[in-house]
Formats: sequence, structure tokens, C-alpha cells
Amino acid sequence: MTEPAEGRLPEGAWLWLHDFGRWLGRTLFRFGYRMRVRGLDRMPRSGPVVVVANHSSLADGQMLFGLLDRRIVFLIKHEMFRGPLGWALRRLGQLAVRRGQPDRTPLLAAVRVLRAGGVIGIFPEGTRSADDVATAEHGAAWLARSAGALVLPVACRGIARPPGTRRRFRPVVDVLVGDPFELPAGKGRAELALATEQVRTSLVALLAELDRTRGKQEDSKDAGEQDLGVNNSGVSGEQR
Repeated sequence: MTEPAEGRLPEGAWLWLHDFGRWLGRTLFRFGYRMRVRGLDRMPRSGPVVVVANHSSLADGQMLFGLLDRRIVFLIKHEMFRGPLGWALRRLGQLAVRRGQPDRTPLLAAVRVLRAGGVIGIFPEGTRSADDVATAEHGAAWLARSAGALVLPVACRGIARPPGTRRRFRPVVDVLVGDPFELPAGKGRAELALATEQVRTSLVALLAELDRTRGKQEDSKDAGEQDLGVNNSGVSGEQR
């Protein structure tokens, strides 16, 4: 889908490089992973959106950057913005944020993107985790409420390699896009905390739904392998 870019990418971004990066991300992930994606049509076709996702791997942002059907600006830790990589991230339209420090500059830049009708991507946990989304920072809720944006939860599984396992060949990656929702209006820390918890619980519920689906798919696969399997005597289990 093509959309006007004016104001929807931060100042200094190169539109052609942003779009090339999205194409490259889609292409590489299709070759490197077996993608199973549901709910892409739930992305609003216009208007401000804050995409929130769980964060288990450095590749999460790259995948969503190319996968979602709109140009997206991610808030990325400041440490990544060094050398050639930092130059490329800025030209791609990404924003550097200092974790654990009061830094309103990237947040205000993100609000401008949203008020122009753009899309911001953020990992509410603030860092990579074991996928349980036990905590969430206030940034996603603050951005959505400040700009009147919808929140779009996205659950991802399968990118991070399980600890103690070998490198996998084209592992299965599941992505589930949830329904967009509005956060309640209101001022003050208490209201912001409630909105943040709503963001967190929406992700927890979506991950649980995705895990149930993955579990059913694995059960069906195991059952199929058992039906078609052959034991050591060369006779299938059903014939013994």
C-alpha cells in the first residue's frame, strides 16, 4: 500500500531508503524463516497507530518493519545509533531513545509522526525478555494518549533460538496481529498507569492466544507423524 510520507517519517529520513529497507526485510525473512502470519488486515489503513509487540530477539523490529503494511518508525535503544549502523537507522526514519533516562526529544518526535497520521512501533517492556511481558514502561500508553492514536498489539513467537539448542534451518515464526483499540482519556499518573496496564494485558492475552494456536498445530503435526511413522520392526503403530 502506498501512502503519503510527508510528516509521517522523522526529519532527515530518506523515503526511498525506508521503503527499500522494508522490502529487504520482507525478502530476507521469507527466505530465512517459515512465516505464519495472521491478522495483517487488522492494521488500520490510515490514521495514527502505536504498534506494541513482545520483544525476545534483536530481529523482532526488523521483521515487523518489513511485515506490516504501513511505514513504521521504531523507538530503538540509543546504543544502536553508532557508526554506519546509526547513520542508516536515522536515514531509515528510526528514533533513538535512551533507556532509563528522561529524554523527551524522541518521544516528542514520535508524537509529531503520530499527529501527522503515521505509525510508531515500540516494545513496551523496554528490553528483550522471556516473552511473558511481565512489566511495561509508560511510553507506549503515553504516546497513544498524547496523539489520540490507536494501539495495535502484535504477538511474535519463534524468532529467538531456545537456550541450549543448535542453530535452526528456516525455523517457523508465528505472528498474530490483534485488534486495534483506544486507550481511555484522562490525566495524571494513575490514569497513565491504568492505560499502561491495558497495553500490557492486551499483549499477554494475544500471546496466550498465539501459544494455544501453536500448541494445536504442534499436536496435529505430532499426530500426523505418528500415523505415518514406522517403528523399528518396519510396521506402523496402528498395524501392530
